[in-house]
Amino acid sequence: MRVFVFNMRGRPLMPCSQRKARLLLRENKAMIYKYHPFTIQLTYTTGETKQDCHIGIDTGSKYIGAAVRSEDKVFWKGEIELRQDIRSNLDTKRIYRRSRRNRKTRYRKPRFLNRKRRDEWLPPSLQSRINHTFHWIDTLSSLVSNPILHIEVGKFDVAKMINPEIHGVDYQHGQTYGFFDERYFVFARDNYTCQCCGKSKNKILNTHHIIYRSNGGTNRVDNLITVCTDCHTSQNHRKGGIFYQWQEQHKKVKQYKEPPFMNTLRKRIFVAYPDAEITYGSETTPKRKAMKLDKTHYNDAIVISGINEIKENPEEWLLIKQFRKKKRSLHEATARKGRKKPNRNQTRNSKNTPYYKGFYLNDKVSVFGKSGYITGFTSNAAYIKDENNDYITLPNKTYKQVSINKMKLECHNNNWQYIIKNAV
Repeated sequence: MRVFVFNMRGRPLMPCSQRKARLLLRENKAMIYKYHPFTIQLTYTTGETKQDCHIGIDTGSKYIGAAVRSEDKVFWKGEIELRQDIRSNLDTKRIYRRSRRNRKTRYRKPRFLNRKRRDEWLPPSLQSRINHTFHWIDTLSSLVSNPILHIEVGKFDVAKMINPEIHGVDYQHGQTYGFFDERYFVFARDNYTCQCCGKSKNKILNTHHIIYRSNGGTNRVDNLITVCTDCHTSQNHRKGGIFYQWQEQHKKVKQYKEPPFMNTLRKRIFVAYPDAEITYGSETTPKRKAMKLDKTHYNDAIVISGINEIKENPEEWLLIKQFRKKKRSLHEATARKGRKKPNRNQTRNSKNTPYYKGFYLNDKVSVFGKSGYITGFTSNAAYIKDENNDYITLPNKTYKQVSINKMKLECHNNNWQYIIKNAV
């Protein structure tokens, strides 16, 4: 991949080759501006001939493909992995807080009706992905001269995805049209018969989630089934029970979470980047196949950038993953008991330590001839994981801690991990 270049004033120039960057650094004509994406800044004045640089962005709900090219040369390409754990973390925080409030630890009067959602509010899980998408679009635009944005967006009709024959007023009816609610629709669909024991007379019926809510199941009617109260027991929910077998054997109910997010993202992109050239997946796929490129997010981004012929395409690409630097909450699942005075000065536990002896969480370090990232600290030691999310441990040892004295710092990272990969 090419190296991004800034002039003495901090303005972007055309990217240069890695060999050219090494020579400039060796001769002290440039200094490292940042490591990822690798960028240097010149320490002397030079000519500033610039060309248009096209940036292709393949938006998505889980991965973002990005590529930078000029004319028929691809300078840089990569994929950004977005977080998918925000909702589960918020659920965990909600449980901790509720547990704490039920204990006698309230030292102030509760406040009510003091929260107001701003206009165009989005759930945190969606807002986070949109913010990070815009962050990387802005970051790549700031690294090259004369950036021209090409963004692929998605437009989905969820109702037609569920029922291809829907039309007209059917959009207003929904699946349970004509029924009091989803519960009665499920009963009527199953002929008011328990689908577990097959009996219907003198039975009180309930609706049961085939895929448990705790495992990501939804309240849609295609994930609900009719069972009676005699069968709807905790034993049948456990491993080995009939409900648990249904969950394992049943084909996973199709989720429709991504299409609404892509529709929301498309509208936000129109507002945030009015000058960007917008394209759709139906245009990208035939172009990529004509260029004989594999189906990857960064290859889609190359095609989205508007290139017609590729003469230079690096084998390396950059995988960018977000790293969550522990939790900020002071609440714990298991309360510490035995205090004789109110706890008004609680401190963070050692597992939430952000740095220790010059090393920070998510720093890239080398140890035992391997490179990895610091994921946590303990007393005078740290936990290190490699690119495959496996712990790096002492040879012939089972414990995971590695002494601070045996680690060598490679570079500091913020909340992102950068992994260089080779195209297969």
